[in-house]
Amino acid sequence: MTLVPPALPPEITMLERGWLSANNILFIGQHDTALVDTGYCSHASQTLALVQASLGDRPLDRILNTHLHSDHCGGNAALQAAWPGVLTAIPPGQADHVRQWDAYALSYTPTGQHCPPFRADTLLQPGSCVLLGDTPWQVHAAPGHDPHSIVLFEPRGRVLISADALWENGFGVVFPELEGTDAFDDVAATLDLIERLAPLVVIPGHGPVFGDAPRALDTARRRLDGFVRNPAKHALHAAKVLLKYKLIEWRQIRLDDLAAWARATPYFGLLHGRYFASQSATLDAWFGSLVDDLVRSGAAARHGGMLHDA
Repeated sequence: MTLVPPALPPEITMLERGWLSANNILFIGQHDTALVDTGYCSHASQTLALVQASLGDRPLDRILNTHLHSDHCGGNAALQAAWPGVLTAIPPGQADHVRQWDAYALSYTPTGQHCPPFRADTLLQPGSCVLLGDTPWQVHAAPGHDPHSIVLFEPRGRVLISADALWENGFGVVFPELEGTDAFDDVAATLDLIERLAPLVVIPGHGPVFGDAPRALDTARRRLDGFVRNPAKHALHAAKVLLKYKLIEWRQIRLDDLAAWARATPYFGLLHGRYFASQSATLDAWFGSLVDDLVRSGAAARHGGMLHDA
C-alpha cells in the first residue's frame, strides 16, 4: 500500500532535495519569509532558483540552519549574496568558528567537503521560540548526529523539522563518536525528546515528509542499538557514507584521484587508525575495500580506472 505523505500547512513549501543537499523548508508568512537549511554548495545556483521561483517578487528575509554540516548550510553564501539583507540564524556553539571561518573546526576539511564562507547574524537558542510563517516554533537542542544541532517543533499542528536527528529510516552519522566523544547516549536522548513531542508530521533533513513517527523512532532505536553494541559497524557505515556522498557530488572520478582524496581527507585516516588498522595494514588497502563494498551493493559502478555513482 502506498502511503500518502501528510499535508503541510499552506505557509510551508518543502523543497525535497537529493541526498547531496538537505531539504529546504521555505516559510512564506504575511510579513516575513524564512528558509530552513540551504543545501550543499554545488547545488547553490539551483537552491537560489528554487527559492526565487517560490518567493516571486518577495525577498528572503531569514535563513535558519538546523546545524552547520555542509549539506545544510552550503547555500548560505549564495543566498546572502542574492539578498544582502537576509538575517542568518545558527545554533549556538560554533559562532566563533563561523566568525573566524575555521573550516577544520566546522568539519569541512576533515570530511573532505566544502562550504563557502558565510556570516551568522544571530543564534537559535534551545528553549526559545521563533516565528515562522506567522506561527511560533519551538527550538529544541538535538545533539547526537552533531553536538550543536537543533530541531524545530510547532506544537499546535505537531509538525517537526527533524534535520538529521530522525529520518523515516534512520538518522545521520554520529560524528562525535568517530572523533572519540561518547554521543550514542545523546542520540537516544534526542529520540526520546522527539517521542515526547509526539509529532504528527515530520519534515526530515533528507527524504520525504512522513507521518508515522513511532515507526521511524522504532527503526532508529534498533539501528542505534546495533551501533552501540558494535561501534566498528557505525564507523564502517560512516566511512561508506562519506565516500558515497562525495561520489554523488563528483558523479564519476578516476580511482587514482579518489585514493588521493581519501589520503588527504583526515576522517579516513582517523577511522582506519581507530577501528580498522588491525584488519588492513594500510589506509589504501582499507579504502579499496570500501570501494569494493559500494560496488557490490550497487551504490557505485567501476569501469576500467573510473568509479561512477550509481
